[in-house]
Amino acid sequence: MDKPIDNYFRLNLRTVKEALARNGFDVHMADSLEDARRVALEEILPALEPKTVSWGGSVTFSSSGLYETLRDGDQYEALDTWDKSLSNEEKYERRRQALLVDCFFCGTNAVTEEGHLVNLDMYGNRTGAITFGPKNVVVLVGRNKIVPDLERAMERIKQYVAPVNTMRLDMKTPCVKTGYCMDCDSPQRICNVWTITEKSFPKGRIQVVLINADEGF
Repeated sequence: MDKPIDNYFRLNLRTVKEALARNGFDVHMADSLEDARRVALEEILPALEPKTVSWGGSVTFSSSGLYETLRDGDQYEALDTWDKSLSNEEKYERRRQALLVDCFFCGTNAVTEEGHLVNLDMYGNRTGAITFGPKNVVVLVGRNKIVPDLERAMERIKQYVAPVNTMRLDMKTPCVKTGYCMDCDSPQRICNVWTITEKSFPKGRIQVVLINADEGF
């Protein structure tokens, strides 16, 4: 058999897709990050017909090229929360405004085989958008985010995702030096707001794109 690892994960992703669908999520499958970009631009957005779009912090979203496409295109009004020319106060205000767009893009820290999304945020703008605000949310999920259950999801986030993200962002937290969570009181602590999304409500509000590739953290 060619590409046994891809085939293994394709079967695993189908099981996760079924679980997410039972929980009210609209689920799309993509063979690669490039394919996920195509699904977003050619299938999801035309169906949703949003006027305004924005995004939360997501390595997968950034790597897909969707950021530049949506920011620089004229088909949708894009609220750019990543604009480096903005002051911290202006970025914070844009994050608040982004909670009211028609379509919000983000990633997830983990997805369980039971079909639940698990996330941990610094500010809570991403978790807030997933929970309530934007009319629709599109979540890009690499196969490396799949875990058996809630316990493993939280373990993955605290012991891997959070330390790696603090390193990526050059934060001054203990886990940058230790490589594992110290449950710190650092002013730059990024582990502040947990969300567990068991179901999409209303049904179909959250669109999940499952990608058969290791993407993001």
